[in-house]
Parts: sequence; structure tokens; C-alpha cells
Amino acid sequence: MTVVGFNFTKINVERKQPSKGKINISNNVLIKDIAESNFTIGQDEQKSLNITFQFNSTYEPNVGSIELVGELIYIDDIQRINEVHTLWVEHKKVEKDVMTEILNVVLNRCNIEALILARDINLPSPIPLPKIKVDTN
Repeated sequence: MTVVGFNFTKINVERKQPSKGKINISNNVLIKDIAESNFTIGQDEQKSLNITFQFNSTYEPNVGSIELVGELIYIDDIQRINEVHTLWVEHKKVEKDVMTEILNVVLNRCNIEALILARDINLPSPIPLPKIKVDTN
């Protein structure tokens, strides 16, 4: 099981009003679609899955939002690819082990991109950053 490709197809960032007071930030990832395709490595061609995802960071009350849409290419043995695709087509579900791998890749890339975009339009960081506290004693 390996993710071999990743790209964003849509990036939408908006700051609606200045951030002041308490801001609630919620992050969400959604798998929108899974489709079978072929992936070529050298002269070998194998089945793969194109997985479309959407990542959202919402800043409330009505401060702003970040939306990232993209796709990744997932390769595995042909039997596993067929199982994952069939489960998606029939039930819109993904097995836990595959979903864990996919979400880890998506969150890793999207959190970094959202952090940079939030900085660029002056929104608070969508993920908690470490802070240093100085002891005054």
C-alpha cells in the first residue's frame, strides 16, 4: 500500500473579517470519490486508485475559511485495489487500514498548506503550534 502521487486541484482561502476575540477553528477531511485507473512505472502498468479528497478549515464566528481539494494516487496489488474500489462503489466506505494511510497523507500535506495559506491572509493557524512559556522564578 503506497501513495505515489498527490496534487491539489482547488485552493480557496477567504478572510471575511478581522480576527478578534475567541475564534473556533474546525478542520474536516472528506473522501469525495475513488476511481480505478492505471499507473505506469517504467514499462510496467498496474491498477491504481485515484482518490479525490476535500479538506476544510472553518473559522467561526464568520472569520474565514480554507478549502483544499485534491487527488492522490494509491497503488497496491490488484486484488486489494479491486476490494477497496468495490467497497467504495457499493457502500461509499473505505477499510480502516487504507483510510488511515490515506488520511495521514492528506492531513500531513493539507495541514502544512493550510498553515501557510492562513499566514498569508492573516488568519490564525488552523493547527495548534507549540509555545514557549518562560518561568519567572
